Amino acid sequence: MVFSLRIMMKSLIACVILLGSHTWASGGYSNEWARMREITPRSYVCERAKKPLKIDGRLDEAAWAGVPWTDDFADIEGPGKARPQFRTRAKMLWDDTYFYVGAEIEEPHVWATLTNHDAVIFYNPDFEVFIDPNGDNHDYFEIEINALNTEWDLRLVKPYKDGGPALNEWEIPGLKTAVHVDGTINAPGDRDRGWTVEFAFPWKSMASVAGRGVRPSEGDRWRVNFSRVEWKIRTDDGSYTRLPSTPEDNWVWSPTGIIDMHRPERWGFVEFTRKTGKRAIYHPDPSLAIRDRLMEVYYAQRAFFAANERWAGTSKELGFSENSRELLVAIRLTSDGYEATVPTGDLKPWHIRQDSLLWQ
Repeated sequence: MVFSLRIMMKSLIACVILLGSHTWASGGYSNEWARMREITPRSYVCERAKKPLKIDGRLDEAAWAGVPWTDDFADIEGPGKARPQFRTRAKMLWDDTYFYVGAEIEEPHVWATLTNHDAVIFYNPDFEVFIDPNGDNHDYFEIEINALNTEWDLRLVKPYKDGGPALNEWEIPGLKTAVHVDGTINAPGDRDRGWTVEFAFPWKSMASVAGRGVRPSEGDRWRVNFSRVEWKIRTDDGSYTRLPSTPEDNWVWSPTGIIDMHRPERWGFVEFTRKTGKRAIYHPDPSLAIRDRLMEVYYAQRAFFAANERWAGTSKELGFSENSRELLVAIRLTSDGYEATVPTGDLKPWHIRQDSLLWQ
């Protein structure tokens, strides 16, 4: 899991915001948004499958052949970090029943030890899927899988930094997964090519987190991300073990800018379409600038609260410019925090509150 327990605890006590020339900083807070806002979420056009896929982990069906790969995964912290040592990439398709994900994980030494469902899978090298259907930063889910096809699925009511909780008992009814190892798993004496994995997520099983019609309509965009955890290893008595006191590598499709996958505001955009080939074009989300402005308010408020033990009641207190070229923000204090709003003319305004819930 790209969000280890030690990172989770750090995330709960660390945050800051840099707002143009004005910076609020307090105690252990770091300039998270200053790094995150430099990241442009990646995008992908998810085409419709012509017929149901056989989930065997091999990615060799004709349906996958013409489907583009995502960009190669990068370090979770984004630009400026070293290119991952091994290649990782993914593909997506959909039909009336499932959202399909396939991934290719290059790995010269394929190993896995965990066999119990809902074990902490990221203690092994793993592949992870994160999905927030309505893009509101809340009610999203995660699944992790290792090369033994052992999986851990959980639902997040809201991100860890906002108090969670993680519902480990939550399951994905009807989920299909399969893994194919191109080599020999848990055999240090040879060199492998890697492993591939397939998922089939039933639309109906995602109803509780969707907040909209479960099967997407033409042009719908969901927030999605993928992650790979890679450990540095050694061979002991013919088996692989992780190097002690050595952190994992986190390689992801859409970098978040910081070492925390639970920042849905920087996940990728997946647009669903029935079009194919050159007609399957991604249309940038016109609300991204507004979303980013409200996330800027959110991180500024967290830093302001840490410094002043109260929420700011105006954007001026947060150091926001009233320059007419910038998106103006109105803040209303509430009984449990605040609600910040960006008017959008004739459209419904966008809002955010203290626990990062983002809505229109």
